[in-house]
Amino acid sequence: MRAVFEVRPPAWGETLAILQSVSLPHGPESVRARVVEVTGERVTIDFPALDGETSAEQLLSACVAGEWADRGDVDSCRLVEVEWPRELPGPGFPAQPGVSVGAIVKPALGLTPDEAAAVAAELAAGGAVLVKDDELQRSSPERVRAIQAAIPEHVLYAANVTGGDVAAIVDAGAHALMVNAFIAGLGSIARLRPYGLPIFVHRVGSAFLRRGGPVSVSARVLAELTRLLGADYVQVGSFSPRTFDTDDEVRAQIAAARPATAVIGGGVGADNAVEQLERAGTRDGVMLLLGSAAYAHPGGVKAGVAATVDAI
Repeated sequence: MRAVFEVRPPAWGETLAILQSVSLPHGPESVRARVVEVTGERVTIDFPALDGETSAEQLLSACVAGEWADRGDVDSCRLVEVEWPRELPGPGFPAQPGVSVGAIVKPALGLTPDEAAAVAAELAAGGAVLVKDDELQRSSPERVRAIQAAIPEHVLYAANVTGGDVAAIVDAGAHALMVNAFIAGLGSIARLRPYGLPIFVHRVGSAFLRRGGPVSVSARVLAELTRLLGADYVQVGSFSPRTFDTDDEVRAQIAAARPATAVIGGGVGADNAVEQLERAGTRDGVMLLLGSAAYAHPGGVKAGVAATVDAI
């Protein structure tokens, strides 16, 4: 496994390599990380101890979110690229060709199971092929049963199992699962895979890694890792001022998400759906995820989804 950091000063890369492997200068040679290239402030490090590693927790602690972020003897350090172990599982349900539309059940909190089911039915009737709970709403078995009964068989409902009883949600008939993996821990993705259902990974919490000032991780790295750990739907931000991502960062995440579905969301609706796809530079394997914009449509939420489907 090999990773590229932007380090100031670059010489601190030697400290980083020792810190993130053997922790002592004279540790075992076979597992000691080594600086193999320095180009300006870009420092490339090999991590022999991580070759073949599949544990999210080990990858995070030894490379992505390790002790290097705690250090006070470095001006800045940013993880920008990783050659991941080939043994990571990747998505279980690769993206379908073309563009699809998904939608979020709103309001985020406060709906009864029957009320949530009524909203989900409207979203599906408008043309959404996936409906999901908001990251704030932990799903219940009662909510799952009500929503699954209200939507067509071909429409996926991604129930939010973050911090919940996953087995109970699956027993209630969920056809997909959603997890706030950067809150629950990226290892939560692997723990959901044995249930055999599509996994939607919400990126809430990842911004603290990406926007950490002098210490941070690139969008590309986090999207890649999310997909490689088993996500079938990877959020990539949007080409909207609602999210902080630059256009290049969104496109990099879309590329990193393949062959999972890249989910473009945040300020997306009928008015800018075509623009989102044009700026993405692709209409293949991507989903436009509708939130508040669909609910603001003068014809109602069903019309808001339908207008987006018509637009694309």
